[in-house]
Amino acid sequence: MAVTVIQPKWYTTAEVAQMLGYGLSKTKMLVLTGEIRSVKDGRNRRILPRWVDEYVERLAREAEMEWSA
Repeated sequence: MAVTVIQPKWYTTAEVAQMLGYGLSKTKMLVLTGEIRSVKDGRNRRILPRWVDEYVERLAREAEMEWSA
């Protein structure tokens, strides 16, 4: 029997904050400044999983450049 795992298509700002280990205020600021991409859905912001990954990868690249300099 096959098991279907449902993956979320969107994350809320609060879910992203929890995933990254950040506070909600910091995460909201990252969204508002465009550091983490998002879309407005009614009164809420929604964030694609790949946009969270892009943010983490960008931070990792910047850290690697600092260490290699």
